[in-house]
Amino acid sequence: MVVQFSYGQNKVWLDEKHNETTAELGVYYRPSPKKKKSNYLIVDYYKNGKKYREGKALSSRVNSEDFKGIVTYYYKNGNISKKEKYKRGKLNGLFQEYYITGELKIDGSYNDGMKQGVWKFYYKTGKIKTKGKYRDGEKVGIWKTYYKNVYYPDDE
Repeated sequence: MVVQFSYGQNKVWLDEKHNETTAELGVYYRPSPKKKKSNYLIVDYYKNGKKYREGKALSSRVNSEDFKGIVTYYYKNGNISKKEKYKRGKLNGLFQEYYITGELKIDGSYNDGMKQGVWKFYYKTGKIKTKGKYRDGEKVGIWKTYYKNVYYPDDE
């Protein structure tokens, strides 16, 4: 029987809600984060070794990371799942979600953790499906829905 030891590279296993768990129950794992100045580079992986999430944080403690800047999530096939911008641990700025095949699905922004401004939802073809505004996390004004098989001029 061969026993292997890994020195200096501890793994923390995470469940689907990013809570710490055992390797048997884990969906993702996180190697010891690298410290860069006052931040940590957090990179989480699927069990198969493909990247799941990557971003900078003020803390390396699970579920207390306080992300800052852009955090990128990935599908198991390697394509980007979503991009979120954080400021002091809260969603603040850019939010983009993608279809598993790579096309943009949702484009919006947050302010202090709440949906804010114009949000657009897209069909896989790239055409807008739904468009409207949020103010302090609530839908406001007129929301428009466009159907796949109907031509519409760009009304922006």
